[in-house]
Amino acid sequence: MAPDSTKGAPRHVAIIMDGNGRWAQRQGKPRLFGHHAGAKRVREIVEACPDLGVKYLTIFAFSTENWKRTQTEVAGLMSLFRRYITKEARALRDEGVRVRFIGDRVRLDAKLIALMDELEEMTSMNDRVHLTIALNYGGRDEVARATKRLAQDVADGKLDPATVDEETLPKYLDTCVLPDPDLVIRTSGEARISNFLLWQSAYAEYEFIDTLWPDFSRDVFAGIVNGFGGRDRRFGAVAT
Repeated sequence: MAPDSTKGAPRHVAIIMDGNGRWAQRQGKPRLFGHHAGAKRVREIVEACPDLGVKYLTIFAFSTENWKRTQTEVAGLMSLFRRYITKEARALRDEGVRVRFIGDRVRLDAKLIALMDELEEMTSMNDRVHLTIALNYGGRDEVARATKRLAQDVADGKLDPATVDEETLPKYLDTCVLPDPDLVIRTSGEARISNFLLWQSAYAEYEFIDTLWPDFSRDVFAGIVNGFGGRDRRFGAVAT
């Protein structure tokens, strides 16, 4: 029997997809050109997951801070999200990908929200890969929203405050049905986490690479995932 090449692979990988704008500018193109190239790259990485032993993939598509960008870029990104969902929905369903969205939907337009709801529903029975898209997402915002829900349950008598511990809050997070990420990758050479999965990544391994997201190929992804098995994850304990 051939050895299992996925042994030791991270079950859940989260990616901060950075560098689309710089990739476009280096080619003398507008930033949105880079975002379109980055969107195409997502398909390749999702398709690579099963062979690499990655069951859960979470990607950072748009942060709560990204509204500070120019109106043109924001509008272009929102149009790209609608187009991506419409174009990829059937393929994602047929390939066994279950799609979820996390983040605050309040500022998103009604058409985009409807498309998100529809994609979640049509892929709800899939289990080959779980793709979570963080859209209008911020880690601090998520924790604040979760805390409000928790506080409301306390006020309503549904939750005893004396029982609240570190296992309680995750039940109120957007990611409550997902395992915590084992590995967080950030592309483009920036070495910061940018308010992404703050609670969930407490014991995740991090990989900061110089590759810009549109150049993040299956081979680059495979190299990082395959190297993960060599990491010594002690979770605060001492190696024996």
